[in-house]
Amino acid sequence: MTEQIRLPDLPTDKDFDGEVFAPLYTTTVIVSGGTASHGRASGRARSADGVLDLNLRMPAELGGDGQGTNPEQLFAAGFAACFHGALSLVARQAALDAAAIFVEATVAFGRDPGDGGYLLCVDLVVRWPGIDPEIAAPLLRKADSLCPYARMAWQGTPTTITLAS
Repeated sequence: MTEQIRLPDLPTDKDFDGEVFAPLYTTTVIVSGGTASHGRASGRARSADGVLDLNLRMPAELGGDGQGTNPEQLFAAGFAACFHGALSLVARQAALDAAAIFVEATVAFGRDPGDGGYLLCVDLVVRWPGIDPEIAAPLLRKADSLCPYARMAWQGTPTTITLAS
């Protein structure tokens, strides 16, 4: 028998009114370039705690060998998992069964028509059999306002880039 996983007990109301960002968890992942000296084409991604340790490869559609995961897959997994967590949290608070919820994230990598740079587009599809769409709609909106990936997609994310010495 496996041990039951403890569900998070995070508040869903906006109970923080501080003036600066208050991190609850921080992680670091280091990507190296591998044989091609290109993190996306032949890199390795490893988390500071060693739990994540995988090879990165370009997808075949972008000229790679497709023999490893790629940043878009990792982003899709993170987005889908985070949104699923937010939605299941608000569902449980509404005394609804979250066990049947599935979140599918499709991430498209392409050219930005505005400036010719690269851009990601995300499409989330929530499958929740048996839920009335009128009951689900406000819960989806609340999950969208709670999920940091969704907030990042709508609002952007503060980012710093520093060259270490």
